[in-house]
Amino acid sequence: MFAERRPTAPAVSGADARLALDAQTALLPYALAVFAVSLPIYVWAGSFAANAVWLAVSFAVFAINWGAFYAVVAWLRTPEAENLARRARVHVLSGLLWAVGVIQMAIFADGAGPARDTLLLLSAGAAVVCIFFSAPCMVALLITAPVAACGPLLLLFSRPDSRWAGTMAWGAIALAMALSLVLNRMLRRQHALALDHEALLEERLKVLESAERMARSKSDIVATLSHEIRNGLTGVTHVLAAAAGKGGRAAPSREQLNAALDAAQDLVAVLNATLDSETAESGRLAVERVAFEPVRLIRDLVLLDRPHAMAKGLELTVHVEAELEHRQAGAAMGDPLRTRQIIANIVGNAVKYTVRGRIEVRVERRGDQIAIEVADTGPGLSGEELEQAFEAFRRIERTGAGVNGAGLGLSLSRQLARLMGGALEGSSAVGVGSCFTLTLPFDELAVCVVETRAEAAQPPEPAGAPPRNLRILIAEDDALNAAMLRAILEQLGHQVVHAQNGRRALDLARICDFDLVMLDGRMPILDGPQTAAALRALDSGNRDVAIIAVIGGDADEARECLDAGADTVLRKPVSVAAVARAVADAATLDRKSVSSQAAVA
Repeated sequence: MFAERRPTAPAVSGADARLALDAQTALLPYALAVFAVSLPIYVWAGSFAANAVWLAVSFAVFAINWGAFYAVVAWLRTPEAENLARRARVHVLSGLLWAVGVIQMAIFADGAGPARDTLLLLSAGAAVVCIFFSAPCMVALLITAPVAACGPLLLLFSRPDSRWAGTMAWGAIALAMALSLVLNRMLRRQHALALDHEALLEERLKVLESAERMARSKSDIVATLSHEIRNGLTGVTHVLAAAAGKGGRAAPSREQLNAALDAAQDLVAVLNATLDSETAESGRLAVERVAFEPVRLIRDLVLLDRPHAMAKGLELTVHVEAELEHRQAGAAMGDPLRTRQIIANIVGNAVKYTVRGRIEVRVERRGDQIAIEVADTGPGLSGEELEQAFEAFRRIERTGAGVNGAGLGLSLSRQLARLMGGALEGSSAVGVGSCFTLTLPFDELAVCVVETRAEAAQPPEPAGAPPRNLRILIAEDDALNAAMLRAILEQLGHQVVHAQNGRRALDLARICDFDLVMLDGRMPILDGPQTAAALRALDSGNRDVAIIAVIGGDADEARECLDAGADTVLRKPVSVAAVARAVADAATLDRKSVSSQAAVA
């Protein structure tokens, strides 16, 4: 049956036993009431018996049983009754107590003379009552029922003149046993349904908690981004307004331009961290597991942060364990880009929050792991503040006043470290400083096959030496994106023609020759894939022109563009290095001999 519970599952069996004992416990007060009501009837029938002494003893045993049973009912309300094994034993012993009482009653009735058969039938009725109240618990039922029924039945069948009454008693007891088994079966099904209901409620509560957590996360995102974007864009707007000459203001100084650039870069960093955090929270963030050189990566990062540290009067040093420095083989295992992101975050935090003193980056082996420690002499954090620092969108008010950021760095870094099979831990003391440690798996036999991000970002110099000055057609409907892409391409020394949509780009391709076409993936009139397919269908020389699809990062969109005829994909937001690499790769393609090369920049 669908409601049945498998006895092999310990947790479910324990829950079934708990519900069965609860049901039997709920019946115990009624059992006391039934035996209390039955006592006057038994006394009346016993008044016709010849052995008055036995009658007194029987009443005494009945009173003792009633008192003991009342004590059991009271005990079941105490905390000690939470132990299921102990409760089960108490229930079985309580049933046996009444079963022995029934046997004593039957023995008394056997010597009652003319009232013998009547009292034995009453004893059989008492056995039926014991069977009924034992029904919720199968163990108690199987033990109590035979003991309670044996006394009256054996004595009724022991004499020929009472066998007819014995047959009646046997039928009544058998019927009671059958009905009790049916009742037990029904209760077990109800218990199974109750357990399913509890499981559904628990699952629903988990879903509700997850939804509430997600709602709080979205609220935190909106609050954080609103604050950071408002502040950053306000400064950028003022500088751009001055540059445009609005309001009669003088042109911005280099210091103002640098401040606006820093604000814009902070905004990009906040948005990137927010997107990564949400992607990791939803479980869709993927990391690579390859061998890479950790020491070189760390030295490159420290080299980039050293000017910022020197500007604040801080000493930034790197200490590498001698064994790691001079090793011939071995590499860290993980995603080098994500590792760079983690270390850049914790080193950047150290430079950002440390006012005076020094910052040390230590690299050492710890068994089959490599540990990267970043220690500073900053303000330090208390234990509670350190826990908050690893929570998403939580910033420490005591140390974070006047410092930009979304409060996602450490939270995201810990998630990335765990995805790579490592960990990110921190220790700190107020007024002393902080130390954050990143541990990653280390393989002594691995060979580094992945270059650092700085090397990967540099445009390659192909052997064919493509022309440095290319005629490039860009199709982009967003004016800001088009202006930014044009600026990058012109900075690289190329000639640029801009079309606002795919239809206009196709018209220009029919009358002009281009060395390269860059298409936005989503445009009005003709989108990127449609424009790429139309270009490949032209009869002019631009049929074989190299095409770069500039997309927002959707994998389906990338596949659609490549299938339509694009040669490579460039993901937004673009950078100078990424554009230079994509243009260099596309310029070396020979579409006359190679129909398509699906590369992702």
